[in-house]
Amino acid sequence: MKTLLILRHAKSSWSDNNLSDHQRPLNKRGRYDAPRMGDLLASEDLVPDLIISSSATRARTTAEAVADASGYDGQLIITRELYHAGPDDYLAAARELGADSKTVLVVGHNPGIEELVEQLAGAWYRMPTAALAEVRLSIKDWADLSEDENGELANLWLPRELP
Repeated sequence: MKTLLILRHAKSSWSDNNLSDHQRPLNKRGRYDAPRMGDLLASEDLVPDLIISSSATRARTTAEAVADASGYDGQLIITRELYHAGPDDYLAAARELGADSKTVLVVGHNPGIEELVEQLAGAWYRMPTAALAEVRLSIKDWADLSEDENGELANLWLPRELP
Protein backbone atom coordinates (compact mmCIF):
# COMPACT_ATOMS: atom_id res chain seq x y z
CA MET A 1 0.00 0.00 0.00
CA LYS A 2 1.29 3.45 -1.01
CA THR A 3 -0.09 6.89 -0.25
CA LEU A 4 0.06 9.74 -2.73
CA LEU A 5 -0.53 13.17 -1.23
CA ILE A 6 -1.56 15.63 -3.93
CA LEU A 7 -1.25 19.33 -3.08
CA ARG A 8 -2.12 22.30 -5.22
CA HIS A 9 0.23 25.21 -4.61
CA ALA A 10 -0.97 27.88 -2.20
CA LYS A 11 -2.49 31.18 -3.38
CA SER A 12 -0.12 33.20 -5.53
CA SER A 13 0.31 36.90 -6.20
CA TRP A 14 -0.52 38.61 -9.47
CA SER A 15 0.68 42.03 -8.28
CA ASP A 16 3.95 42.23 -10.25
CA ASN A 17 3.29 42.25 -13.99
CA ASN A 18 7.03 42.08 -14.68
CA LEU A 19 7.24 38.51 -13.39
CA SER A 20 6.63 35.54 -15.63
CA ASP A 21 3.97 33.01 -14.61
CA HIS A 22 6.76 30.67 -13.49
CA GLN A 23 8.17 33.33 -11.14
CA ARG A 24 4.95 34.37 -9.36
CA PRO A 25 5.38 34.23 -5.55
CA LEU A 26 2.84 33.36 -2.89
CA ASN A 27 0.59 36.15 -1.67
CA LYS A 28 -0.25 36.78 1.99
CA ARG A 29 -2.97 34.11 2.11
CA GLY A 30 -0.66 31.62 0.40
CA ARG A 31 2.10 32.28 2.94
CA TYR A 32 -0.50 31.62 5.67
CA ASP A 33 -2.10 28.49 4.17
CA ALA A 34 1.02 26.58 3.08
CA PRO A 35 2.44 26.00 6.59
CA ARG A 36 -1.06 25.14 7.84
CA MET A 37 -1.13 22.25 5.40
CA GLY A 38 2.25 21.14 6.74
CA ASP A 39 0.87 21.29 10.30
CA LEU A 40 -2.05 19.18 9.10
CA LEU A 41 0.29 16.53 7.68
CA ALA A 42 2.12 16.34 10.99
CA SER A 43 -1.10 16.10 13.02
CA GLU A 44 -2.49 13.39 10.72
CA ASP A 45 0.78 11.41 10.91
CA LEU A 46 1.19 11.83 7.15
CA VAL A 47 4.63 13.42 6.94
CA PRO A 48 5.81 12.19 3.54
CA ASP A 49 8.90 10.14 2.85
CA LEU A 50 9.54 12.25 -0.25
CA ILE A 51 8.32 15.57 -1.66
CA ILE A 52 8.33 16.35 -5.39
CA SER A 53 7.39 19.86 -6.54
CA SER A 54 6.99 21.89 -9.67
CA SER A 55 9.84 24.36 -10.11
CA ALA A 56 7.45 27.33 -10.30
CA THR A 57 8.16 29.74 -7.44
CA ARG A 58 4.65 29.43 -5.96
CA ALA A 59 4.80 25.62 -5.94
CA ARG A 60 8.38 25.40 -4.66
CA THR A 61 7.67 27.91 -1.88
CA THR A 62 4.53 25.97 -0.94
CA ALA A 63 6.53 22.73 -0.81
CA GLU A 64 9.23 24.33 1.35
CA ALA A 65 6.68 25.76 3.81
CA VAL A 66 4.84 22.43 4.05
CA ALA A 67 8.13 20.59 4.57
CA ASP A 68 9.23 22.97 7.35
CA ALA A 69 5.88 22.96 9.16
CA SER A 70 5.43 19.18 8.95
CA GLY A 71 8.88 18.34 10.25
CA TYR A 72 9.90 16.73 6.96
CA ASP A 73 13.66 16.27 6.83
CA GLY A 74 14.12 14.47 3.53
CA GLN A 75 15.05 15.55 0.06
CA LEU A 76 12.90 18.09 -1.75
CA ILE A 77 12.87 17.27 -5.47
CA ILE A 78 12.17 20.31 -7.62
CA THR A 79 11.40 19.65 -11.28
CA ARG A 80 10.22 21.73 -14.20
CA GLU A 81 8.45 18.62 -15.52
CA LEU A 82 5.60 19.27 -13.07
CA TYR A 83 5.09 22.88 -14.20
CA HIS A 84 1.73 22.86 -16.04
CA ALA A 85 1.88 19.06 -15.96
CA GLY A 86 -0.92 16.70 -16.75
CA PRO A 87 -1.78 13.57 -14.76
CA ASP A 88 0.52 11.41 -16.87
CA ASP A 89 3.48 13.61 -15.94
CA TYR A 90 2.76 13.19 -12.21
CA LEU A 91 2.36 9.44 -12.64
CA ALA A 92 5.62 9.25 -14.60
CA ALA A 93 7.45 11.12 -11.82
CA ALA A 94 5.99 8.78 -9.20
CA ARG A 95 6.91 5.65 -11.19
CA GLU A 96 10.59 6.59 -10.97
CA LEU A 97 10.58 6.36 -7.15
CA GLY A 98 10.96 2.60 -6.64
CA ALA A 99 9.58 0.89 -3.54
CA ASP A 100 11.26 2.67 -0.64
CA SER A 101 8.96 5.66 -0.17
CA LYS A 102 5.61 4.71 1.33
CA THR A 103 4.10 8.21 1.30
CA VAL A 104 4.92 10.76 -1.39
CA LEU A 105 3.73 14.37 -1.68
CA VAL A 106 3.49 16.03 -5.10
CA VAL A 107 3.00 19.79 -5.32
CA GLY A 108 1.73 21.27 -8.54
CA HIS A 109 -0.86 23.19 -10.50
CA ASN A 110 -4.39 22.97 -11.83
CA PRO A 111 -5.84 21.65 -14.00
CA GLY A 112 -3.33 18.79 -13.75
CA ILE A 113 -3.81 18.33 -10.00
CA GLU A 114 -7.59 18.01 -10.29
CA GLU A 115 -7.21 15.67 -13.26
CA LEU A 116 -4.74 13.50 -11.31
CA VAL A 117 -7.09 13.19 -8.34
CA GLU A 118 -9.98 12.38 -10.68
CA GLN A 119 -7.96 9.77 -12.54
CA LEU A 120 -6.80 8.01 -9.37
CA ALA A 121 -9.94 8.40 -7.25
CA GLY A 122 -12.50 7.88 -10.01
CA ALA A 123 -14.43 11.11 -9.36
CA TRP A 124 -13.81 14.82 -9.86
CA TYR A 125 -13.05 16.96 -6.82
CA ARG A 126 -12.48 20.70 -6.74
CA MET A 127 -8.89 21.49 -5.74
CA PRO A 128 -8.61 25.20 -4.87
CA THR A 129 -5.25 26.64 -3.89
CA ALA A 130 -3.56 24.74 -1.03
CA ALA A 131 -6.09 21.88 -1.25
CA LEU A 132 -4.62 18.52 -0.24
CA ALA A 133 -5.85 15.09 -1.31
CA GLU A 134 -4.76 11.82 0.28
CA VAL A 135 -5.04 8.93 -2.18
CA ARG A 136 -4.30 5.38 -1.06
CA LEU A 137 -3.02 3.04 -3.73
CA SER A 138 -2.93 -0.76 -3.68
CA ILE A 139 0.58 -1.05 -5.11
CA LYS A 140 3.82 -2.29 -3.58
CA ASP A 141 6.18 -0.36 -5.85
CA TRP A 142 5.70 3.06 -7.40
CA ALA A 143 6.84 1.53 -10.72
CA ASP A 144 3.53 -0.39 -10.72
CA LEU A 145 1.45 2.81 -10.77
CA SER A 146 -0.65 2.86 -13.95
CA GLU A 147 -3.05 5.25 -15.62
CA ASP A 148 -5.82 2.79 -14.76
CA GLU A 149 -4.98 2.63 -11.05
CA ASN A 150 -8.06 2.62 -8.85
CA GLY A 151 -7.07 4.48 -5.73
CA GLU A 152 -9.13 5.42 -2.71
CA LEU A 153 -9.59 9.07 -1.82
CA ALA A 154 -9.05 8.80 1.93
CA ASN A 155 -9.19 12.54 2.67
CA LEU A 156 -9.55 15.89 0.98
CA TRP A 157 -8.63 18.96 2.99
CA LEU A 158 -9.35 22.53 1.98
CA PRO A 159 -7.50 25.28 3.87
CA ARG A 160 -10.65 27.33 4.44
CA GLU A 161 -12.21 24.35 6.27
CA LEU A 162 -9.31 23.93 8.73
CA PRO A 163 -9.71 25.31 12.26
